[in-house]
Amino acid sequence: MNVSEVLEHTLSPDAATRDNAEQQLSTAARDHFQDYLHMLSTEMAKEETPQHIRAAAGLALKNALSVRDRTRLAELQDKWLNEVDPAVKAQVKENALQTLRSDNVRAGTSAAQFISALASIELPRNEWPDLMTALVRNVGEGSDALKQSSLTTIGYIAESEEPELRESLSQHSNAILTAVVQGARKEEPNDDVRYAAMVALGDSLEFVRTNFENDGERNYIMQVICEATQSQEARIQATAFGCLNRIMSLYYDKMKFYMEKALFGLTIVGMKHPEDEVAKLAIEFWCTVCEEEISLEEENQQLSQEDGSELRPYFNFAGIATREVVPVLLELLTHQDEDATDDEYNTARAAYQCLWLYAQCVGGMVISDVLQFVEGNIRSEEWRKREAAVSAFGAIMDGPDLKVLDPLVKQALPVLVGMMDDKVLMVKDSAAYTLGKICEACGPAIDAQLHLPNLIQALFSGLKDSTRMASSCCWALMNLADRFGLGAQEGDENALSKYFKDSVSALLQATERPDADNQLRTACYEVLSSFVANVGDDELPSVAQLETVILERLEKTLQLRTQVVSADDRNTLEEMTTSLAAAMGSIIARLDKEIKPQADQIMQVLLQILTALPPNSSVPDAIFGTVGSLANALEEDFTKYMEAFVPFLYNALGNQEEQQLCAMAIGLTSDIARSIGEQCAPYCDNFMNHLLNNLQSNALGQQFKPAILQCFGDIAHSIGGHFETYLEVVMGVLQQASSISVNSETNYEMVEYVISLREGIMDAYGGIIIAMRTGNKTNLLGPYVQHIFGFLSVVNADLNKTEGLMRAAMGVLGDLSEAFPSGEIASYFRAEWITSMIREVRSNREYSSRTVETARWARELVKRQQQSNA
Repeated sequence: MNVSEVLEHTLSPDAATRDNAEQQLSTAARDHFQDYLHMLSTEMAKEETPQHIRAAAGLALKNALSVRDRTRLAELQDKWLNEVDPAVKAQVKENALQTLRSDNVRAGTSAAQFISALASIELPRNEWPDLMTALVRNVGEGSDALKQSSLTTIGYIAESEEPELRESLSQHSNAILTAVVQGARKEEPNDDVRYAAMVALGDSLEFVRTNFENDGERNYIMQVICEATQSQEARIQATAFGCLNRIMSLYYDKMKFYMEKALFGLTIVGMKHPEDEVAKLAIEFWCTVCEEEISLEEENQQLSQEDGSELRPYFNFAGIATREVVPVLLELLTHQDEDATDDEYNTARAAYQCLWLYAQCVGGMVISDVLQFVEGNIRSEEWRKREAAVSAFGAIMDGPDLKVLDPLVKQALPVLVGMMDDKVLMVKDSAAYTLGKICEACGPAIDAQLHLPNLIQALFSGLKDSTRMASSCCWALMNLADRFGLGAQEGDENALSKYFKDSVSALLQATERPDADNQLRTACYEVLSSFVANVGDDELPSVAQLETVILERLEKTLQLRTQVVSADDRNTLEEMTTSLAAAMGSIIARLDKEIKPQADQIMQVLLQILTALPPNSSVPDAIFGTVGSLANALEEDFTKYMEAFVPFLYNALGNQEEQQLCAMAIGLTSDIARSIGEQCAPYCDNFMNHLLNNLQSNALGQQFKPAILQCFGDIAHSIGGHFETYLEVVMGVLQQASSISVNSETNYEMVEYVISLREGIMDAYGGIIIAMRTGNKTNLLGPYVQHIFGFLSVVNADLNKTEGLMRAAMGVLGDLSEAFPSGEIASYFRAEWITSMIREVRSNREYSSRTVETARWARELVKRQQQSNA
């Protein structure tokens, strides 16, 4: 194989030529792995080879050892470790290091990517011990090109997500730091080298924690970074501010001295930089400050409630700097780019994000500056100032106390509603978005009589305007529905009722606008669902009429599926079907048992859609949600649809590749079991086999386990004594799952997972205990009672618990007591910790009445057990 020619063809604009070349490389990699790596590395190292061919060789080498799929990655790494001769390995690595010396930057960058892929295999196994030493030496002694490529290599290695590599890098922290700081110094004359060093430094900051603990080393690192913010090269400045962001996030407790001496002034100046990238990263520094201090306040508040816990240092950087930072942010809000796309992040949007975080961090301290800015610009002739004033007001809705904001919102609402008719689209869009923020965060300030009529009229007028503005209007309308919906008022009629019919009509029309995109259609259907969920009971006949319209539209998607000719057509139809199914689910949930006359027709359409869908469609998720709503509404009457529907459910439960669908199927299995009760029994063998397979699967993440365990409980509860068939296996699974614990070293995500897992275990025990009791098979629980009480004891002793977990624990205690009413297990109930646990739940003022009532019920049952003579 002429490797140069094949690599050339991989870059061909002709798809057939390109595909053929890529196939040749894939075949060579599969059948002659060792020779393939040697051949490519040799081609990459040749100075006479054209730069684009060398770059292609480097990319092919990287792809030979680095893929996203974890199973495939392990196979490739094993091939390198066990199938490549040591002499060939050494030559491949030498070729890669030699390529770093090339004056050809593209070749050096490709070699850097390949070396990073190799490092993720070899460094954790100590099989390339001199790599970091070589890279450091290159930075100290090499040519400018070698310095740049070597620093780029260090950056790629440091940014790797491979956990084994990240763990091993800490032992190389001194070498990493020596190289990157040397390259990043202001004395470095080559800006390309200095930039590469700053990038590598930013990627390495997590691994130099030991160095950061040393005052001298930390001071020098901070000096180098601060000097880089003053570089004449904008990209170096931007990267320096990026480093400061990362440092503030990682080492907040070490920053007081540097904030006082340098960072405060440097970042204020940086925010005003004419280059967008520099200004954005300087702004983001203050975003990071706010995020850290918001998090610290929450953490310290929690720690203060725990005896003997030492609080983390909190320096109030944001509060101290409010009067200097906020005015700069307000000025930057006027730097809008009217041509920016919705997902484009520019200086004005960074400033808005920062102001929003600032308001959450310091609360009312932002109000005086913001109000002064709003009053001075809200009626300006310059649209940028008007838009900035509106945005600024919306940005502070989340932080200050509602009592402070209430009069300001009441005063601003008529002005903002009037600005929905501004002649500039960006101003109108921001007005709609700010109204949405007010509805979300300050809903009580909106008066149903005084403000709602004009507000809802303005938002529906905006819905007919530009599609960009319409999305903001939809978001505001959803927040309005939550504010004035069922939760806000009792009785048949509420504030939404009088607007419901017109609102439904306007939303349905908006979904059929000729210029409507997928985003707008989805938003309109979400608003429709929100209005359905929140409108007063007096409008239920209108909701029933809406069901007919939505069902017709769902049926129409079947016809449209035959007209799909492009990927865009397919995506549009998928999103439309998903939105319609979700809206139907909301209607069913609201009508509840009144949906029964339409159920046959609804289920027929849903089954037809499932049958017609292509592989890997996202629609089944939504259809399953609608089916769940129907099952909940019909209860046992849903049984007649099971034979037709259950094959789709089995397929989804077994589809571990589409994890979201699998998760939906697990939840739906629970819904169906609860709804149809004992009628579920004929399907339970298949349900249990799929659930147990999913529980043992390495393909599914651990986040699936709590839902599966809860599903066991729901199935048990539904089929009663018939669950005996699965009892031994499931109890073994629950015992194994309950052994997972947390300690002081456990990270937050793991703590959250363990709590969720325990809730699933508790729900499973509750369902199984009830099943055995109602099936007159309580004696089968005997071998497991001791372990259940042991699990309850572990939960009680752990400080990490939630209301949901404790309510479920109370339920299990009560269920056990009812299952053994004659005192057979009374001795377990006499343990002091049980009385203490019940008392703690009963007296917790933060728990809901439902939880407290469950604890009282459990207490009465436990008392009987404690007083039993058995």
